[in-house]
Amino acid sequence: MAVDNLSTGRLGNLDAVGQHPEFHFVQGSVLDELMVDELVNDCDVVVHLAAAVGVKLIVEQPLKSFTTNIRGSETVIGAAHRWRRQVLVASTSEIYGQNSACPLAEDATRVLGPPTVSRWAYSTAKAVDEILAHFYHRQRGLHTTVVRLFNTVGPRQSPAYGMVIPRLVRQAVAGQPLTVYGDGQQSRCFGHVSDVVDCLVRLLEHPGANGEVFNVGSQEEVTILDLARLISARTGGVSPIEMIPYEEAFTVDGYEDMRRRVPDTTKVRALTGWQPTRTLDDILTETIAEAENELATIAALGH
Repeated sequence: MAVDNLSTGRLGNLDAVGQHPEFHFVQGSVLDELMVDELVNDCDVVVHLAAAVGVKLIVEQPLKSFTTNIRGSETVIGAAHRWRRQVLVASTSEIYGQNSACPLAEDATRVLGPPTVSRWAYSTAKAVDEILAHFYHRQRGLHTTVVRLFNTVGPRQSPAYGMVIPRLVRQAVAGQPLTVYGDGQQSRCFGHVSDVVDCLVRLLEHPGANGEVFNVGSQEEVTILDLARLISARTGGVSPIEMIPYEEAFTVDGYEDMRRRVPDTTKVRALTGWQPTRTLDDILTETIAEAENELATIAALGH
């Protein structure tokens, strides 16, 4: 069973599984307490991935993002407690804020800017989610696991809302300039969604994950400028790279970014044996092929 309000997705993403007899999709929001309660009662395990995500959305709609993330988690975790269901809560690498002492272990110090900066509202909201999961486990015995995801990417990911790889790839296949924000020296690690799902399943099935928090992601680090260069080269090298200052890219004052974001995944590897199987090159190959097919389909429909 899957629940989604489709605010950042589309039904077409479910074409491959939509007709499976054991799959059921419900269009709705995690803010709907009655619906969530009924659905949690009908399931065995809860995987809470719902959130307002993407840098662009978070920065430009901070209040909506903040309240959605906190209230949604209150609703889901509360229902899991009422029905005594195991729950996995998806958190984020944003938890670590400006801490660039990479690789970041789960007990690394959070370093945040002022609360008036929209970027840190998301980090704070996800920290509240983690706190809820932690204390429901410690005080009420709820089976909880928290995962901090580091830039999960893969098929059907929307280029909207600040998702950098699908955005750059679609710019490249369309022959448009590849827009890189700031000086491009900020670095990230990108994990394939299939690898991430494999990790989540392992954690859900391992009793040692109860009450724990884990980093989940690739450790293959790349600067955003080098990422743009890779994508340009892989798509024929015809698209120039355009550097955009942060103050032009985002419609808010005081935007702050992190220079590095690399996970220490020792803990999850030690418990489950998990490690990524797909490289950045694999991810780009798949994403570029998908974008080129989309462009060809649009062109065919246009004729």
